[in-house]
Amino acid sequence: MSAIYNIVVIGIIGSLGLTGCDNPGSTNNQSQASQSASTKATVPPRNEDMQQILRGGRLYQQNCAVCHGRLAQGTSNWRQRDEEGKFPPPPLDGSAHTWHHPTAQLIEIIENGTLDRGGNMPAWKDVLSKRDIKDVLAWIKAQWPDEIYARWYRIDQRAQ
Repeated sequence: MSAIYNIVVIGIIGSLGLTGCDNPGSTNNQSQASQSASTKATVPPRNEDMQQILRGGRLYQQNCAVCHGRLAQGTSNWRQRDEEGKFPPPPLDGSAHTWHHPTAQLIEIIENGTLDRGGNMPAWKDVLSKRDIKDVLAWIKAQWPDEIYARWYRIDQRAQ
């Protein structure tokens, strides 16, 4: 039995056991509900265009995964320059610095590459259309956890 299966089973059993303890009229349940609603309200709306995200995922796998990894995990040493003095591909999954950049800058980086910034990424403007690039970015952003997406969203809004 896998560890994930064990965690799921324990979680289900635990939640079933706790449901009998709930008092529907208690103010504690009401405050938990308002905290949950408050947390959801702080996460900005995400792109829900699944067709765009799927197109972006296919394009990402065809063009980007060879360097940035199938799951956008990048390389473990992405902060350290290689033998040629270049930075290796960073993770794009929300665990690195990609989310620090507004959309317009991310598009510019993909179009023109990072050779002039100390990286190894070539320019993609002759390979990917603007729509392709926006689709890839939609897929990348869909990989980010809510907290990272919310932080990026604020950066992107300020840049407009």
